[in-house]
Amino acid sequence: MSSLARSIFLEARPGVMTLLRPAGTSLENPYVYDSVARDLKAFAHSGLMRIEVEEECDGSEQTLIARFAFTRLR
Repeated sequence: MSSLARSIFLEARPGVMTLLRPAGTSLENPYVYDSVARDLKAFAHSGLMRIEVEEECDGSEQTLIARFAFTRLR
């Protein structure tokens, strides 16, 4: 779990949908955004959050997550 994903999760308010925003952050790089979104998905598998939006786009060699939103449950 990246520290960036953990920080984003901990800053999210429980019960409020949080959109992972790339503008003006290190998440502007599509590979970093994808990596953090995939790390956040691990929280959903643990029951700590619910994925609200997950949109992918085709990269040159792989499919990347391009838009991601979640709701923190606890």
